[in-house]
Amino acid sequence: MSSPKRRSLKPLALALVFAFANVALAVQTGQAVPVEFKLRTADGGEITSEMLRGDVVVLAFGASWLPLSRAQVEGVQKLADQYSERNVRVYWVSTDSASPKSKNYATDGQLRDFAKRQGLKVAILRDSEGSLVKALHIDQLPSVVLLNRAGSVSGSPVGGLDPNGNLADQLAPRLNKLLAEN
Repeated sequence: MSSPKRRSLKPLALALVFAFANVALAVQTGQAVPVEFKLRTADGGEITSEMLRGDVVVLAFGASWLPLSRAQVEGVQKLADQYSERNVRVYWVSTDSASPKSKNYATDGQLRDFAKRQGLKVAILRDSEGSLVKALHIDQLPSVVLLNRAGSVSGSPVGGLDPNGNLADQLAPRLNKLLAEN
């Protein structure tokens, strides 16, 4: 017999499985299906895909333990500053584990400290289990995913990072095109 707590988690687990399965199918088939997610912030809040509808969204996936993420967050902040007045929402999505037993564990406080040291002012979202990374078929870190105003993935993820490059310049053509769409 299932406990009441376990029973109440089953619908949530099934809903998440179906939501991420729909994202994976949309990515594989090239369909413009909105991405559905709910991620916790390092400040204890929550950001959902529904909250972001109507805006162009940049999800920059990285990890505090990854040396390239230090350069990535600098570019992410410049991008956020450059597009702050144009309805582009920029987030850094940490893939650091929330489990103390994991070798890549980071607390919310450690992530906030990392962001402060790197000058990152955008919200930090947590994909600690890697569910969204898997659903979007991200195969390397750091990576950047763009979502259009309808919440669908726009183009392929931008994987890797040129530490001497300019992320804002690299993404400008794609972002400007998304901003021009109704």
